[in-house]
Amino acid sequence: MAIMIRQERQEDYKKTEELVKQAFLHAAFSDQKEHELVYRIRTSDAFIPELSLVAVDNEIVGHIMLSKIKVVNDDRAVDSLTLAPVSVSPNHQKKGIGSLLITHTLRKAKELGYQSVIVLGHQDYYPKLGFKPASLWNIRSPFEVPDEVFMAIELTKDSLKNTQGVDQYSQAFFK
Repeated sequence: MAIMIRQERQEDYKKTEELVKQAFLHAAFSDQKEHELVYRIRTSDAFIPELSLVAVDNEIVGHIMLSKIKVVNDDRAVDSLTLAPVSVSPNHQKKGIGSLLITHTLRKAKELGYQSVIVLGHQDYYPKLGFKPASLWNIRSPFEVPDEVFMAIELTKDSLKNTQGVDQYSQAFFK
């Protein structure tokens, strides 16, 4: 299996949304509307085309998207990114494609000058990729979630050192 990672193209959008839908179809923690979230993010000002990537193995078998967020504390706001969602087609899962997409996208985000990424995700999966509880930086989720599933990673050393507050997601996450 020779997986190629590339930027998602406009002509990929329908295929990508269907892949996202299928990837979450039987996930217990899902509302089965992640494909709608992908669409809403793409049509928002939080969308970063360079950080919407696909994994290709003859066809698109995976997708990841990072979008803009802010960590807000009173009148201070710090720019960050959120990883949501990462999707792999059901018959390609458990083959390392998700990890490949994440590491590639984190590297690309750093190259573009972004400092950090926040994720609401599986407590056993994301720490393997360098994510730590966001509470280490006094960053809180706007949702009621267990501490161990709300995580962050610094793309640049100490980039979250003086950051604290509540994650402020784009409106795309609330429709």
